[in-house]
Amino acid sequence: MLDKRFLSPRARAGGFASRLGVRLPILLAPMAGACPPSLSIAVANAGGLGACGALMMTPREIEAWAVEFRKGTTLPNFAAQCQAMLTAAPKVISSIMGLYPPAFISEMKARGILWFANATTVAEAKAAEDAGADAVVAQGVEAGGHRGTFRADQAEPQMVGLIALLPQVVDAVAVPVIAAGGIADARGIAAALILGASAVQIGTGFLRSPEAKMHPAYADRLARTEAHDTVITRAFSGRPGRSAATAYVRAASARNAPHSAPYPVQRGLTRAMREAAQKAGDAERMQLWAGQSAKLARDQPASVIAQQLWEDASSLLP
Repeated sequence: MLDKRFLSPRARAGGFASRLGVRLPILLAPMAGACPPSLSIAVANAGGLGACGALMMTPREIEAWAVEFRKGTTLPNFAAQCQAMLTAAPKVISSIMGLYPPAFISEMKARGILWFANATTVAEAKAAEDAGADAVVAQGVEAGGHRGTFRADQAEPQMVGLIALLPQVVDAVAVPVIAAGGIADARGIAAALILGASAVQIGTGFLRSPEAKMHPAYADRLARTEAHDTVITRAFSGRPGRSAATAYVRAASARNAPHSAPYPVQRGLTRAMREAAQKAGDAERMQLWAGQSAKLARDQPASVIAQQLWEDASSLLP
């Protein structure tokens, strides 16, 4: 196998996309609660790889998601979730906040399902490769939503930006590396590929598309969210995640505010507020996960976004 470090960015990205059976080296981030089938369908039809954010879904919901995709909050049982994902038989199953059990990894491989492991440090990337990951998703601190750190107590001390993290992970592992975090335009894609990534994973950049079915107040807030208007907070779930700096988030981070409850207890404590905010269209109380490139998200169909991003990125590559 030719060493990936000696391939041109275009060749490396093209080879990885071909391995996945897609045309574009652009992957939708599997965002819990923000990946309706319609969004994945649009990204897939444009030539990218769709994704299901299955973290908070029941096995039945995972199966229903897969059925709908292929046609055009209590915590669920993890083992049952895994079985449902195997039954759905996707091309790829990804992981976040740790590694899958060896038995599940073996079952994925036996069924020919690729495993993409999210990592936020070089050490995590190496551990994922050693455990059998087929690719590593290098997640920079710029990413919206939860940090993918293996250990919750290290999520904030070990925050690394993508530009520093990506080339170090590429040098540390032999498997393909996918860049994630703060990528929402062609410049970001081209930079990631030049730094050694084989593909990019985009989340917030797709959330203003109609297929994402976000509340209008959420989509409008993203369009007005500068990089410095996002913060890392435990206020919604008890685990660090990047959110728009809403009134609730600011109040929760005040010096005299009580500490958040542990994950996932905090999620339950904030559920009523979040649901009420959704009904009222009150963005200041909504859970507004947002990456630092939120303002670059486009109000266009997801298929148009994906195609245009790759066309524009290609023009920047050697």
